[in-house]
Amino acid sequence: MRILANDGVSQSGIDTLQKAGFEVLTTTVAQEQLVNFINENEIVGLLVRSATKVRTDIIDGCPSLKLIGRGGVGMDNIDVAYAKEKGLHVINTPAASSESVAELVFAHLYGGVRFLYDANRNMPLDGDSKFKDLKKAYAKGTELRGKTLGVIGFGRIGQATAKIALGVGMKVIYSDPYMDATSVSLTFFDGQSVSFDFKSISKEELLKEADFVTVHVPAQKEYVIGKSEISLMKDGAGIINAARGGVIDEVALVKALDNKKLSFAGLDVFESEPTPEIKILMNPYISLTPHIGAATGEAQDRIGTELAIQIIELLK
Repeated sequence: MRILANDGVSQSGIDTLQKAGFEVLTTTVAQEQLVNFINENEIVGLLVRSATKVRTDIIDGCPSLKLIGRGGVGMDNIDVAYAKEKGLHVINTPAASSESVAELVFAHLYGGVRFLYDANRNMPLDGDSKFKDLKKAYAKGTELRGKTLGVIGFGRIGQATAKIALGVGMKVIYSDPYMDATSVSLTFFDGQSVSFDFKSISKEELLKEADFVTVHVPAQKEYVIGKSEISLMKDGAGIINAARGGVIDEVALVKALDNKKLSFAGLDVFESEPTPEIKILMNPYISLTPHIGAATGEAQDRIGTELAIQIIELLK
């Protein structure tokens, strides 16, 4: 049986599948050629990340297909309900990349409070001629310790982010309409652990109280953070989006940054991805990464292995 990993898969995943008797193809097939390729090669399982779209044309046009797998959490690039209606297995790896995304959130946070997003742009240009000026410009940093992190969406990634915040010494609050209360356990290198109990608060309360806000929700039809939500936030607050493009109103965000309502933003995802707006890319108050939240070797190994195990259980 052949599996097509159209957006790639880790070697650990390939090895696990091959040991179980599957043939794994890692050719990257253009979207418009996928149906023909799947049919010509009698592909039974199609693995994607965020680049490949699996819509009704593929589901209807590929009778050999038995399984669709998403290497990651969100499945908005797959017509999940329709695929299941047609009898296909649809799988993902919701837990595999949580820690990697959470660490990227904190990379943006640390970069934001110490102006690294701007210093790394300006030091190569003016570091030799305006060193003292730049030192003065970046001399008003802020510590994260003791500050309040507001987490919107408290699933696996939201909780992984909260764990780092707790370790840093931050206060954590969260808002999640699907989780009234939960406990988070923070485990240390020597086996010790500490548990923290949390209760959800309203999004409005969170926005008013948090020094920094991080968003961890699926793709939405409406903005989670728009003009009215930004108006509730503390003056000088920072905001991070490593979830999905379109959950933050980027027009309202740029205005809030330009008028100093917000001090900085960190964006790993974008409304018009994969061609982010130039006003976002050129804004001096935004820390930018190209949708790399799950892009660590450790996360990709976990993703590949988890996909492989599920495929073996379902198709063997």
